[in-house]
Amino acid sequence: MPADHPPIDPYDRGMLDVGDGNLVHWETCGSPAGKPAVVLHGGPGSGAAPWWRGLFDPAAYRIVLFDQRGCGRSTPDAADPATSLEANTTHHLLRDIERLRRHLEIESWLVLGGSWGATLGLAYAETHPERVSELILFSVTNTTHREVEWITRDMGRVFPEEWTRFRDTVPAGERDGSLVDAYARMLADPDAAVRERAAREWCRWEDTHVATHAGHRPDPRYQDPVFRMRFARLVTHYWRHAAWLPDDALIRDAVKLTGIPGVLVHGRLDISSPPDIAWRLAQVWPDADLHLLGEAGHGLGADHALAVVRAATQRFAR
Repeated sequence: MPADHPPIDPYDRGMLDVGDGNLVHWETCGSPAGKPAVVLHGGPGSGAAPWWRGLFDPAAYRIVLFDQRGCGRSTPDAADPATSLEANTTHHLLRDIERLRRHLEIESWLVLGGSWGATLGLAYAETHPERVSELILFSVTNTTHREVEWITRDMGRVFPEEWTRFRDTVPAGERDGSLVDAYARMLADPDAAVRERAAREWCRWEDTHVATHAGHRPDPRYQDPVFRMRFARLVTHYWRHAAWLPDDALIRDAVKLTGIPGVLVHGRLDISSPPDIAWRLAQVWPDADLHLLGEAGHGLGADHALAVVRAATQRFAR
């Protein structure tokens, strides 16, 4: 992703013990005296890559990035089939964010999240609204049962050949049921070849259902077998439980965001995460500015989507 600001390195970092045998990797960049901001990466399981730093003016912000449980540089690694995911839920992550905020002695901060990070950002802001100064979300998701069904089954109408391969990877007797459950079972299979096939095909479908806009490029991280396994295990784990949140809870509770300035950025070509998710949220959250971008898809691959997010961080820096 092109950088709007010069590349910066962290000035501080560490491993925070969040309990349950988990250590969460965190880093701070920019100005120690700057406006605090925390990044919530996608996936679940993507990790906080360096490109997130470029969304902020390093002279104006104290930028906090961390890798959520089980991914990136946090330990134990979810790529290891022996790593239990029992203590890896949305509610655990919400507690981790608060523990990190207190560890860094931050009173409140701007929260920026994309894709799965938008779900987590909403859940955090609705749980701790007094700790959120502003909220910027792009590629907005709520991770509901309906959204999971849409991606794993209904998007087959857009990519029928690719979806058929995705479906037919699971055993024949499970193809008419929950595909995310079927993949989760394969990823827990004692046979390493079964696990690897499931991870490879899950990530192949992940790269397909977001390929709805011109200029889409395959994600090179899926070529890494360790990343594939980590990502597939965590996504299927969270999706099969619909993020442990009641359906429509994030929309229903968005009234708690009243008074928090926000920006929502969503591409009209983001078909796998339909734009009505962001639109419905904006109807309940009066302090949010909604940007529906005509040529953008999922993520910040489109220059104008990137520009809107950067403009939002510049606006809130003032």
